[in-house]
Amino acid sequence: MRIGNSQVRFLGGPAGCLGMIVVSILLSVGLTVLLNLLLR
Repeated sequence: MRIGNSQVRFLGGPAGCLGMIVVSILLSVGLTVLLNLLLR
């Protein structure tokens, strides 16, 4: 994937795939908790 002039490479293979899934889950949980605290 290219952003401007720089090349962005994601981790390949099972480790990269698993890492992306874990990061996605952690971000969604974190954002949900943050929104709940803000909307109280």
